[in-house]
Amino acid sequence: MLFLNCNLLLIQQIKTTKLKHTNMDFYSNPYMSMPGVTSEELTFLQQATAELNENQKKHFYLIYTGKRKSAQDILIFTLIGFFGVAGIQRFLVGQIGMGILYFFTGGLCVIGTIVDLVNHKQLATDFNRKMAYESFQIAKMSV
Repeated sequence: MLFLNCNLLLIQQIKTTKLKHTNMDFYSNPYMSMPGVTSEELTFLQQATAELNENQKKHFYLIYTGKRKSAQDILIFTLIGFFGVAGIQRFLVGQIGMGILYFFTGGLCVIGTIVDLVNHKQLATDFNRKMAYESFQIAKMSV
């Protein structure tokens, strides 16, 4: 009976330790919870926020997650360009002029839409880097 109680206590302690370790990993790197995050983006964000204090990092995270676009979102809106309104993906990433051009030319005669379909990850990465820079500037000004 004592042996069984000791084993149950040991199992409970292991579960508690794993839970604490999992929570610690999440709080030390909250960017892992963002949908579609790549290792390249994680590395960039960790380098970008290295000089911020804890409050500034929290502020950065809140701003950045609100502005960030995933590559899957860009892909979905690019596919909509084949069947509906061309150029939505360009409006989504803040390229208003290109969005208008795509809209009036049918995605540059569908060729531009195909190029965006192939390069949707790069569109998302470029946009997210701009948003990370903006978020960094805002967070750095906060206390």
